[in-house]
Amino acid sequence: MAEPTTDVRVSPLAHLEERMRAAAVTGDRGAALTERPFLTMVNLRVDSASEAADRIGKTLGAPLPNRCGETTGSGPHTVFWLGPDEWLVLSRAEPSAVTAELSEALGAAPGSVVDVSANRTTLELSGPAARQVLEKGCPMDLHPRAFAPGRAVSTTVGPVAVLLWQVDDTPTYRLFPRSSFADYLARWLIDAMSEYHGPEVP
Repeated sequence: MAEPTTDVRVSPLAHLEERMRAAAVTGDRGAALTERPFLTMVNLRVDSASEAADRIGKTLGAPLPNRCGETTGSGPHTVFWLGPDEWLVLSRAEPSAVTAELSEALGAAPGSVVDVSANRTTLELSGPAARQVLEKGCPMDLHPRAFAPGRAVSTTVGPVAVLLWQVDDTPTYRLFPRSSFADYLARWLIDAMSEYHGPEVP
């Protein structure tokens, strides 16, 4: 009799875990890169002016953000603005629970609730030099006067399209690339971090 098999989830960047750990830099020019795989992500489409949007906001514990760069959040959920009628819900809850609650709140109103958790992975870049690392390949103005904790935008890092979110003023950034581009982006970031192992050149 054949032995039963157990499916084991493998993240898009599991093969680079040791390399990312080895690339970490400490000190005043420090930067660290890690993957945070298997986060719940749900794509939401709804008319922002509708009663359904209000119901969804109550379900999530915070109103839907209404302009580019804004995020809102309460408890286990963070909501990112993607467009006038589109949002990404990041959650610590199980995908099935989030989609069920949002679908119930949407009701019969026009729109959609789709689990897209497998579509992206999450890279976390943090440390004193994190902004300088990103600035090597991101066209956004990431200076604190323009981009601060709580801001999130769709942009590119190197040639890879990402949703970029600044979590805190360490600074810590989370990057959400498509899973198929995650390997390239991680290697790009590792290379961009490499100069910070050496002393700063005056």
